[in-house]
Amino acid sequence: MTFLDNTEDFFTSLLKKLGMASWLEIITDNPQCIYYFGPFLSMEDAELAQAGYLADLEEEKAQIVSVEIKRCQPENLTVCKEELPDDWQNTISPSIYRLTQPD
Repeated sequence: MTFLDNTEDFFTSLLKKLGMASWLEIITDNPQCIYYFGPFLSMEDAELAQAGYLADLEEEKAQIVSVEIKRCQPENLTVCKEELPDDWQNTISPSIYRLTQPD
């Protein structure tokens, strides 16, 4: 690992701890899940990595609903509808709420 790689890893880790790292949020239907990929040092880095994650999910036959790059600190990297508590509407982020609402 080079000095540049070590420096990037350090800053990415620091941003993650501060909740300022970039994450790729992919919402799928069938299965109804939210996936978080990251952390990334910048939104540009997340955007560059996006195609690979989408290809992996599509290969697994997941239907992509939305893709968003966010600065956040997800508690779980994968959240599926079946794993949500009974009172999920009061405890989860708006993106899950959008995911689980009927058309």
